[in-house]
Amino acid sequence: MKSLWKISVATTPEAEDAIAEFLEAIFGGGVSAYFDVETQISIISVYFSDGKFLSHEVHEDICEGLQRIKSCGLQIGLGRFSISKIRREDWAESWKRHFKPIEIGRSLLVKPSWSKKRPRKGQAVVMLDPGLSFGTGQHPTTLFCLREITRCRKIGMHQSFLDIGAGSGILAIAAVKLGYAPVCAIDFDNEAVRVARTNARANGVLRKIKIARGDVAKLPKEPKQRFDLVCANLISNLLIVERRKIAAQLKPGGVLTLAGILKFEFAEVQRAFEALGLKLIVAKGEGEWRSGSFCLS
Repeated sequence: MKSLWKISVATTPEAEDAIAEFLEAIFGGGVSAYFDVETQISIISVYFSDGKFLSHEVHEDICEGLQRIKSCGLQIGLGRFSISKIRREDWAESWKRHFKPIEIGRSLLVKPSWSKKRPRKGQAVVMLDPGLSFGTGQHPTTLFCLREITRCRKIGMHQSFLDIGAGSGILAIAAVKLGYAPVCAIDFDNEAVRVARTNARANGVLRKIKIARGDVAKLPKEPKQRFDLVCANLISNLLIVERRKIAAQLKPGGVLTLAGILKFEFAEVQRAFEALGLKLIVAKGEGEWRSGSFCLS
């Protein structure tokens, strides 16, 4: 049986896509990416069994490729790569070690299905496996939204929730588990809508969430229903262009959480929403990202 090898590159979220495409071009196989919330480092890995990839020339190709990416203006961080030999019997399970349970205070536990971690007393549980999940809670922007959903929840009060850009459905599922109702989620991607419904069904809350394909550009300026908490985890340009329609979904006194924003873009996003009368109440930066919540008075 041939040996299985792994090459991993430690980098920043900013350079993830460029390095993943570069490694795929060299090795011709699928590339995996893992973001460590604690260290703020992204690990891009590729697996292969052909010994030719251990040659000195390949080492030089990787070094030169990383330098080219850096010269294009991307911050690659450590930019170090490692080569390791792994046992084939470990292959099917080894990647699972990267996806650890996430606790959001004492209110919420997000964990993959294989985790044996037990929730605290009264702690809501969201079960979500990586894969085509469009967000598992590991990324700083998703993590910020989850924290805001728990922070804004007022036990015993009726609160509604809208997720614009649902992805895996993790935010809407968490909202239901924490007692928000009604809960709605939209995404422009049909596959994301399908995955979100699958995840909601697996968590036993599909009937409690209205999940639909929706375009943020087509949100009503004068909606019939407004929400106590709105999360929009979208790219900055889209947040700014559609700011009026996004803000229109919020009830007076409600909270609007914006994520998916690179640090250097946050000030522009903040100005755009404050011009609509919203006030920044909390913001947090993690790695290359910065997210914030605004209040509509």
